[in-house]
Amino acid sequence: MNPRQPGSRRRAAPTSADVGHTPLRVSPGLSADGAVARASGTAIGLGAHTDRSGLWLRNAVAGLGVLAAAAAVVSFTAQYQMIFAARRLALVAGLEAAIPDAAAVVFASLGIALALHGRRALRARVLNVASVAVSVLMNAIAAAPGWRSVAIWAMPPVAYGLASDTLIGVIRAWAIARHKALNVRLADEQVTPLAVLGGLALWLLRLTLAPGSTLAGFRRWVIEECPVAPGRRVTTRRPVPAITAPRRVAGNARQGPRDGTKTALFLALVTEHHGALATVPVADVARISAELAPQAGLNTGAARTALRKAVLAAHNGSTR
Repeated sequence: MNPRQPGSRRRAAPTSADVGHTPLRVSPGLSADGAVARASGTAIGLGAHTDRSGLWLRNAVAGLGVLAAAAAVVSFTAQYQMIFAARRLALVAGLEAAIPDAAAVVFASLGIALALHGRRALRARVLNVASVAVSVLMNAIAAAPGWRSVAIWAMPPVAYGLASDTLIGVIRAWAIARHKALNVRLADEQVTPLAVLGGLALWLLRLTLAPGSTLAGFRRWVIEECPVAPGRRVTTRRPVPAITAPRRVAGNARQGPRDGTKTALFLALVTEHHGALATVPVADVARISAELAPQAGLNTGAARTALRKAVLAAHNGSTR
């Protein structure tokens, strides 16, 4: 009998490396050897890639649960003693002492639920941090006088707040990566409550060091971003048509407004909205000035004087 050739249909025994791995399902017409990772463009063998991020996230969630329980015990002890000393009602003191930590757990859970769908969950995260802040304040009030005692009682809820907000952000990035498929970059950086608090602290520091320029910049930001009325914002300036240079006149006659000045911009806006100056009634000068002068950044009185002079000159056919 002839020995079997290498190309025969003999089944190869599975190796130890293949045991425990799920077989790769291949679409009809494709072979398992030709499986290609579309994201990276390299071939991936069976069992070559294992995503362990979910395992680490589960560990982090379990650790957060332990941290939340420890912080809740510390906060509850401090707040219960303080509230019981004030009310002398054990049940009421127990319920009131548990409210801040229970609220923090609720908002953190809501944030995790939204993060699993790729949402930023800003409201839930802000409320989670706010609940932690209330718990820290209550612990600080219950602590004995002195920084050492305050630090001992305030440290556990602060650690929980930092860990919970960071975990929600990581879960959101992980969920986005899972939805897009593995081996893609994680979600871009996002605005978090901790980042907002950091930005506020830096702004307050700049306000202390340079109050004038900081307040001026804050005023400009408010004017540009806030609506002038419900649902209405300041209209952006329309493109100003080119202004032709005035013709030179004999003698020392005074020239018209120079190009690029606020007066020239204002007269150009009047021409754009109401046509040639020769057609503008003198009686409408005040109304037009009050309407268009703010858009050019010109004082209303100066705009009225300049427009009246230009309208009268246009009516008389003068170039002055």
